[in-house]
Amino acid sequence: MTPEEFKSTSTPSSISSMPNNLKAMWYDAQGNWNKAHDIAQEIHNEDGAWIHAYLHRKEGDEGNASYWYSRAKRKMPSYDLGQEWEEITSFFLKRAE
Repeated sequence: MTPEEFKSTSTPSSISSMPNNLKAMWYDAQGNWNKAHDIAQEIHNEDGAWIHAYLHRKEGDEGNASYWYSRAKRKMPSYDLGQEWEEITSFFLKRAE
């Protein structure tokens, strides 16, 4: 599945069996930042920190995002949020194969 196919999945029930990292990214793609954030907060590892960082960067809270990128052992990217969404989602989709 490509990130575009994943993004266009139409209902939460179609992602119900996916890991939480992908659920968070799906909710973000659907415009539900709060639900994505709630899920990310429950992922207590570097994956969750990466999603959390991206979400706070998207929110415009660079200080908080910087903290979470550090917890994820990643640098805050200088490219746009759409590209980062695709990078994160592709990473998790490949892992789920």
